Amino acid sequence: MKKPLAAGMALVWFLAGCATAEPWRPTVDSYGSSRAQYVHRDEHECRQLARNVSGNAPAQAARGAVVGGLVGAAGGAAIGAAMGNAGRGAAVG
Repeated sequence: MKKPLAAGMALVWFLAGCATAEPWRPTVDSYGSSRAQYVHRDEHECRQLARNVSGNAPAQAARGAVVGGLVGAAGGAAIGAAMGNAGRGAAVG
């Protein structure tokens, strides 16, 4: 019981390290540029474009979890059926 708990905590700590309070901001050298006043606007437009192209990450993650669960259950059921107990195989899968 201690090993799965420790592995789960390690995973949580690893994922928490990926979350930051502020999004990453590039360093832009605008010294002597006549367009320095537009850097903030351009950065905002770039972030919006990236969000639009990448899609909705939480929805994609949820969809992936559901599909992964179904595939795991189906594979487990197939293996369980070959071994004589499809229900137990689906639960394990």
